[in-house]
Amino acid sequence: MSVVYVDDSHESKPTETPPKKKKPFYRDLFFQVIVGVLAGILLGHFNPEFAVKMEPLGKGFINLIKMMIAPIIFCTIVTGVAGMGDMKQVGRVGVKSLIYFEVITTLALVLGMVIVHIYQPGSGLNISPDVGMIETVKTKAHSELTSTTDFFLNIIPHTMVSAFSEGEILQVLLVALLFAAGVTMMGEKGRPIVGFIDSLSHVIFNIIAIIIKLAPLGAFGAMAYSVGKFGVGSLVDLGQLMLVFFGTCIMFVTVVMGGIMHFYCRLSIWQFIKYIREELVIVFGTASSETVLPRMMDKLTAMGCSKPVVGMVIPTGYSFNLDGTSIYLTLAAMFIAYATQTEITLGHQITLLGVLLLTSKGAAGVYGSAFVVLAATLSSVKIFPEEALMVGLALLFAIDRFMATGRALTNLIGNGVATIVIAKWEKQLDHGRATAVLSGVAEPNIESDEDKDMLLK
Repeated sequence: MSVVYVDDSHESKPTETPPKKKKPFYRDLFFQVIVGVLAGILLGHFNPEFAVKMEPLGKGFINLIKMMIAPIIFCTIVTGVAGMGDMKQVGRVGVKSLIYFEVITTLALVLGMVIVHIYQPGSGLNISPDVGMIETVKTKAHSELTSTTDFFLNIIPHTMVSAFSEGEILQVLLVALLFAAGVTMMGEKGRPIVGFIDSLSHVIFNIIAIIIKLAPLGAFGAMAYSVGKFGVGSLVDLGQLMLVFFGTCIMFVTVVMGGIMHFYCRLSIWQFIKYIREELVIVFGTASSETVLPRMMDKLTAMGCSKPVVGMVIPTGYSFNLDGTSIYLTLAAMFIAYATQTEITLGHQITLLGVLLLTSKGAAGVYGSAFVVLAATLSSVKIFPEEALMVGLALLFAIDRFMATGRALTNLIGNGVATIVIAKWEKQLDHGRATAVLSGVAEPNIESDEDKDMLLK
């Protein structure tokens, strides 16, 4: 899939085709998703019992997208790596990505720790434990602790097929890299295989284009359930924590990511956010960044990042570059300490940061996974008394749906910025195209009408 952009510097030809009429605003996906989100909030507020029954709409949409994640990652990585033709370049991109991910997520963890000490959300709260919720948290924490311990071993699937059937991103990534390496070693004989997989990827993107038309319905169901289940008033008691969390995420995006985009990439973070606004709205409605993974890969390619870099960085970033999740983990851990009056020494805090540097890499971009990682991490470090820990986790669980929105939005922006940074680092960023597309001077056009409709609708 080659991507081109309009260059306004050339003189207009006499036979220039007239521009197409702009489609009505009500047919724009951005507008439709906004309507779905607002309708969900209103239904959840005025008829909560009926709104809770809308949960299958949100879950169904997320599951439809998730079923396409593994094949799209496999096809994109195989065609991208085979397109590089040089396995040294693949390894170089991977190493650079991991270095960037570790530095940025460490900054996110430290920023979260600093901000929580300044505002101390949860100070003076008196919380009563929910016995049922405590048992649920214990079960999840124990399960996740086992998977965290064996994190690296679990990257290896039991079979090549199980990586796809279980939907594990890192396992699919490993299989795709090995398959791409094998095809590359075949030389010219491997080209028909790459061509077939490239054609298959077009089919998958067309399926995604069909599914994404249901985004307004999915956003409606997810928001209706959340507001109907917890109520708008459920944010009041925990408002301080949420304000601190969202404020920290905004600071991280504007200052840290904005600084990287401005000083290193010479691009605007605000223009980039505007460019991916439709994806952000979908994530806002579903609280899952996985729902827009294929669209993000398309848009980053269309704005000038090379397809091989996009195919490597984005899927890996969904497990290793979770900036919003990192901020949440430190804020939530210290919130429990303040809420339960648990004293945590500086040594304990350093230990906690060290453990979170590892466990935060296991929190995939699916709603709810960060909470499970938090429970597993705090259970493993033994800093909190068990009763205080379970009470604090039960309280956090009540607002996790709302916190998940902030985590997913920050993670999404962070992975987009990471891809642009690595592409520039590898000298595989068309800066002229990126500037033109982000500033609105040029449109990210794609050759086929089907793909264009999918990207620009």
